[in-house]
Amino acid sequence: MESPAEKGAPWCAVYTRHQHERSIGEMLEAKGFEVFLPLYESTRRWKDRRKVLSLPLFPCYIFLRGAHERRLPVLSTPGVHMIISRGERVETIPEEEIEAIRRIVAGQLDVEPHPFLRCGERVRVVRGSLEGVEGILTRKKNLYRLVLSVEMLAQSVSVEIDALDVAPVMQRTVVDMYPEGQQSEAFIRNSFAGR
Repeated sequence: MESPAEKGAPWCAVYTRHQHERSIGEMLEAKGFEVFLPLYESTRRWKDRRKVLSLPLFPCYIFLRGAHERRLPVLSTPGVHMIISRGERVETIPEEEIEAIRRIVAGQLDVEPHPFLRCGERVRVVRGSLEGVEGILTRKKNLYRLVLSVEMLAQSVSVEIDALDVAPVMQRTVVDMYPEGQQSEAFIRNSFAGR
């Protein structure tokens, strides 16, 4: 029998006990689920020492493939609070969002959690290891960062990027938004809506 991970089931998010993401992820992997727990490195300083810690990029969340078909094994795992759902339906995370996060974590880039953003200039990386990834361009001190969001969790991460490696994502035009024949009418309606 194929496991849900082998079927290419959609991704979802599991809300877990704080600071137990790794052990819960290992238990879910042992049950046959494909688990994705993105981590980043953070340097913590005390008076007498410094230590580099590997921390979850999305605290209290694990990404999981296959929970749609097998909820009970997930929910019976110690430390799992819930599968993120809307009503009775398990919420899915687009494959593109998971893949974008995989790529920034796999690279040798400085990645960290970031406050969730929904507005701002949307850009696409045009060269380098993240080519094709889309996100929001922000500036932190003298550095540019690309912010990627998981809409369903209302959480974001950011990665340092060279501003020359990104290009604005073109906004949809009236031609893209409306079928032929309705374009001029839609343009006129939208142009004079604020008057």
